[in-house]
Amino acid sequence: MSIHLVLFLFFGAVAVAGAINLLAQSHPINSALSLIAVMAALAGEFLLLGAEFVAAIQVIVYAGAIMVLFVFVIMLLNAGVEERTKGSRVAIMFGIPGMLMGSVLVAWAVLHSYGQDEVVAGALEGAPRDIATLLFREFLLPFEVTSILILIAIMGAVVLASKPQAVQKRKEH
Repeated sequence: MSIHLVLFLFFGAVAVAGAINLLAQSHPINSALSLIAVMAALAGEFLLLGAEFVAAIQVIVYAGAIMVLFVFVIMLLNAGVEERTKGSRVAIMFGIPGMLMGSVLVAWAVLHSYGQDEVVAGALEGAPRDIATLLFREFLLPFEVTSILILIAIMGAVVLASKPQAVQKRKEH
């Protein structure tokens, strides 16, 4: 068993455990912290594939910036423990068979591709300069529109989090 396979299984187990913990938590802050663990494990997987730039972006952008925004909005909304319900019948009827079919499909793909050619670290093409050129020249407008949408979402969270009593007191003065 090679060290790459051991590390792949380790990072995969951390990602799956973090995802399960994300769903099992009742407090949104704990769920966001579990999502950060999943993002870090995915960065480890990208490192194993030889995609160092994608791993760095995964940590800097997703685990860093986006998750800080999530935690900021959660704390701004003062979200407490969520209410638990029995669940939807539709989700149970379609979710459990869908999960089972997806698991069987993934297991079949893994077993079917076992022994095939492996990706050698560093064999993937694409320099960071090429990615930056695409992002900041050809796709600059969608990139900026996405940042404006995130800003609008944060402003909406602030409006939703404001208490009606505070608004009435401002009108009186």
